[in-house]
Amino acid sequence: MIRQECTADLALEAGGILSGARIVYHVSSAEYDGKQNVVWICHALTANSDPEDWWPEMVGLGKAIDTRRNFVVCVNMLGSAYGSEGPATFRAELSRPWLLDFPKVTVRDMISASIVVRKRLGIKHVDMLIGSSIGGFQAMEWAVTEPEVFGHCFFIATAPRISPYLSACVEAQRMALEADPTFREASGLSGGEAGLRCARAQALISYRSFEGYGLTQYEEDADTLFAGRAASYERYQGEKLVRRGFDAYSYYTLCNALDSHNVGRFRGGVAAALGRIRARTTVVSIDSDCIFPPSESSAWASMIPGAEYYEISSRFGHDGFLLETAKLTAIIMK
Repeated sequence: MIRQECTADLALEAGGILSGARIVYHVSSAEYDGKQNVVWICHALTANSDPEDWWPEMVGLGKAIDTRRNFVVCVNMLGSAYGSEGPATFRAELSRPWLLDFPKVTVRDMISASIVVRKRLGIKHVDMLIGSSIGGFQAMEWAVTEPEVFGHCFFIATAPRISPYLSACVEAQRMALEADPTFREASGLSGGEAGLRCARAQALISYRSFEGYGLTQYEEDADTLFAGRAASYERYQGEKLVRRGFDAYSYYTLCNALDSHNVGRFRGGVAAALGRIRARTTVVSIDSDCIFPPSESSAWASMIPGAEYYEISSRFGHDGFLLETAKLTAIIMK
């Protein structure tokens, strides 16, 4: 996919104007000719705007989301470490990146940036809008904000409002960042790296399941004195995120943005907001997902007019949206 970018002045929901905000996005062809089917993907927490990079089994030539047959778009969300305006963005007036001076952004602000890109590309109708996890937060918010734009929406492993459970998980991760003394020093993007490793390790536990860890991180030596394989895996995942170039300040910003998610805010509540969705809607939950359990997903799916609901089985919890590609492909291709 092709990387592009633009800038815009964005009025933030929490107050203030983010002037000259950089918005990075990827498209599957150089130009939109107005004839191709448009597929818009909203990415998850630490992903980027190139879905062929983080969802390669789903996006690409000949895949469920075919980049040759469709005009595929994905915008890097505000606050991310991967290009769009966020704590990692260098600001001339500060002579350094934003770091902790970056303003609070919400999921609605992320959609404001996506709308800028939609209009810049000249897209009036999106045939398919798809989002998982926080990508699903964005997709749902957008489907409510501009209901006339979308033909079919896929909401996967997500919810219309952050739950107390997820908010508690997010707070524990913020606490890990804050416990690193280098985080508050904010002397550069390397600040808070130890805290970020810990936060990522904490997050991964909620992304997976008891059975998933049992399958992949069990001790092969029946007589081992101290279990260490799962512990090593946690440390590896924390280090991997740091090596990918993610920074603690972007992670902190996105954790705050998660807490903002509520499609019903100033719209009469969640049910009233979901009732505004006009697109054909498919909701997919994962039976082992402890962040977005099927009992919750099936309840709010019924609030969307005509929504189809599917539950897929996975041993890998919330991360099933990344791993159960054959099952997701079967649903998307229906």
